[in-house]
Amino acid sequence: MDRTCDHKIMVIANGDKSPGRKDCAELEIVGELKKQTELSFNKLYLGYASLLLGVILKLVPSREVAEDILQETFIKIWKSIDQYDADKGRLFTWMSCLARNTAKDYLKGKNFAKSIKNDDIDSVYTQVNNSHYCRYNTDIIGIRELIAVLSDSQKQILNLIYFQGYTQVEVSDELHIPLGTVKSKIRIAVKVLRCYFE
Repeated sequence: MDRTCDHKIMVIANGDKSPGRKDCAELEIVGELKKQTELSFNKLYLGYASLLLGVILKLVPSREVAEDILQETFIKIWKSIDQYDADKGRLFTWMSCLARNTAKDYLKGKNFAKSIKNDDIDSVYTQVNNSHYCRYNTDIIGIRELIAVLSDSQKQILNLIYFQGYTQVEVSDELHIPLGTVKSKIRIAVKVLRCYFE
């Protein structure tokens, strides 16, 4: 059964035009599946998985979910192969009907409804962050003019930290001065500026 069955599955999956050959191959595959052999199931999966995934992806946009539904579909095929009736239609037609119904059941289910209601946390964070983030135009509110009262070293440090986005450690490295000195100059500068707001 190995090589001939492989060929028969590929003939069916790829759509051989000769109906007699196709019917015979389908019946043989169904017969092997009804014996519940793992080999027959593996070969069926290899022959039809990509086709059935295509059917599912037409209904379910997420590839990850579609692959889960595909697995569930093959389990249903495995469990209900005895219900397949060759007189009522082709094997692929029956399996694609199972795949569509499994996808539709998922779309009607609670998990799908919850996934639609639940937004991705990253996008929610970005929306909240953007809506509550205020940008201050330091030129308009006069901060640049206000720091003119500070010493040159204080201005340089405040410029690096507040206008260029440096950290205190980066300022210490950039200006080659101890971190404690950076912190104390910031503290003194803030005290001087505070006088203008009281």
